[in-house]
Amino acid sequence: MNYILFDGPSRNALLPFTFTRPVADILIGIMTIRQKWEMRLGSTTTTLTEEYLSEKFPMVEMEENVMINASFLPNTVLAEMVSELKPNQAIFKGEDVIAFYTEENQQEVNFDTYEIIEFEEDCIKVQNTWDIFAKNNLAIREDFELLTQDRKSQPIPKSVNTIAPENIFIEEGAKLEFVTLNASTGPIYIAKNAEIMEGSVIRGPFALCEGSVVKLSAKIYGATTIGPYSKIGGEVNNSVLFGYSNKGHDGFLGNSVLGEWCNIGADSNNSNLKNNYEEVKLWDYETESFEKTGLQFCGLMMGDHSKCGINTMFNTGTVVGVSANIFGSGFPRNFVPSFSWGGAAGFTVYMTRKAFETARLVMARRGVEFDEKEKAILQHVFDETKIWRKE
Repeated sequence: MNYILFDGPSRNALLPFTFTRPVADILIGIMTIRQKWEMRLGSTTTTLTEEYLSEKFPMVEMEENVMINASFLPNTVLAEMVSELKPNQAIFKGEDVIAFYTEENQQEVNFDTYEIIEFEEDCIKVQNTWDIFAKNNLAIREDFELLTQDRKSQPIPKSVNTIAPENIFIEEGAKLEFVTLNASTGPIYIAKNAEIMEGSVIRGPFALCEGSVVKLSAKIYGATTIGPYSKIGGEVNNSVLFGYSNKGHDGFLGNSVLGEWCNIGADSNNSNLKNNYEEVKLWDYETESFEKTGLQFCGLMMGDHSKCGINTMFNTGTVVGVSANIFGSGFPRNFVPSFSWGGAAGFTVYMTRKAFETARLVMARRGVEFDEKEKAILQHVFDETKIWRKE
């Protein structure tokens, strides 16, 4: 069967992260949503997404296809139901479609003519940006169980201080000595060739993905995920870094999500709780206003390729778009549009010529090419987000 992951109606609510990727490639737990589906189904997937993303994330359509709403994370029961879908069948959860069967020559999809199968079990749905950290606890636990089933961890080094070592899994090539791992509050997964430097204290649930590094004496609270080839230091609480991003120095990051190729300067901090303890509001790209999240704790949402200088301070519930460069004293505003350059004193436009050159240099350091596909995506984001910049 050919499986296609589609963005669904949550795409706009997941901006700025979906400016540069389909919903399927959001990291939550230990794996991206795509990786979860592919592992559960035992099959590769392609993507139905925005046209400007489709060259990097193409769709392959065959005679028989199953379309899957990428906002839903698979579990054992759901994956089995999806794999058994037949022609003219669809799986719904309430009003939301999870998956449906289509054929290549099918002109339209009319669910009134479909046999509707109701999914009544619990599952994780990523509907808003803050779900990425708020639901990361459950996502790490589900991924940990899937990835470690019937497998044996590499031995825990003798110098490592552990609590509940049965909930710790270390992959081949990982390095850690003289650290404290407390897995009594949730599992701890340390991926291939990852490293935890001496003096670090980590409380699960926690996932350190392939090739990533926890710097000396870091303090990390669950539920936190450090995506592949990232570096983390200082104090971190309930946050997700998608990959190739750095917060390598002291400073606090809490209840936050960073996209790829982000960098947080030394001694930078974000607030995750308002002084008056009120519900946090976040910028909403659809309504073009700040909307309630239902959360008391909510920190920083930072899109791909964005960076901040040393001693940057972010207010509670700050949204930073793609390829922004923030620096200077004081608190920048709670919404920083994509391709903005500046800080609390004001912003100018971060011109694409300079932004692309920085992206090329940053990616080359990790052996990744800033090719024409990447350039075209960022150019589209620059054009699309012009309405929120003062030019």
